[in-house]
Amino acid sequence: MKEFITQSVYFGVVITFIGYEIGLLLQKKFKTALMNPLLIAAILIIGVLVLLDVPYEEYNKGAGYISFFLTPATVSLAIPLYRQLSILKKYPLAIFGGIIAGVLTAMVSIWLLSLGFGLNHEQYVTLLPKSITTAIGMGISDKMGGIVTLTVVAISITGISGNVLCEAILKLFKITEPIAKGLAIGTSAHALGTAKAMEIGEIEGAMSSLAIVVTGIVTVLSVSVFAKFI
Repeated sequence: MKEFITQSVYFGVVITFIGYEIGLLLQKKFKTALMNPLLIAAILIIGVLVLLDVPYEEYNKGAGYISFFLTPATVSLAIPLYRQLSILKKYPLAIFGGIIAGVLTAMVSIWLLSLGFGLNHEQYVTLLPKSITTAIGMGISDKMGGIVTLTVVAISITGISGNVLCEAILKLFKITEPIAKGLAIGTSAHALGTAKAMEIGEIEGAMSSLAIVVTGIVTVLSVSVFAKFI
């Protein structure tokens, strides 16, 4: 029975949807950032795979189909950006300057932490693309000689952390301007953070969507420079 369930092409899809639905229910009940549906789903899926001793490859046979929808979902983020195009035209220098500053901050912090913890070049370049979408980050990591699987883990942790903690951090630093909030979330926590930004407000979601695109481009350009530091 176990082999029939785990080897089914629907196994990965089903437990992924169930895990996320449980996360949504817990979030509605407890109304706390820690009950994030993405985080809960990840924990539950890992628990099921360990309990049933299912290799990741078997799970991904079905769950991989969900990734097919990632591209159109990302493209659809252009809709709120188009609706707020007037803001981009009004504050272009501030918006692009903020995103570039965010990318450089991420690069420098990873460099300093890598020096502090004595990471080698391979480990260092593995972490450099942590704040961009998985599709771009995997390509950068592979080209720079990093460990692609660990890059995916770093990107996922960054996105989930940003999704869970962004509102608390914004309140802590008293950031109330919608444009600033959206840019900060999108630059630091890519698509997963943008999902939260869109919940906060339309302007925040639009600016976060823009930040994803620009952050990806700037990161591609800056990684080739920072990769030489270690």
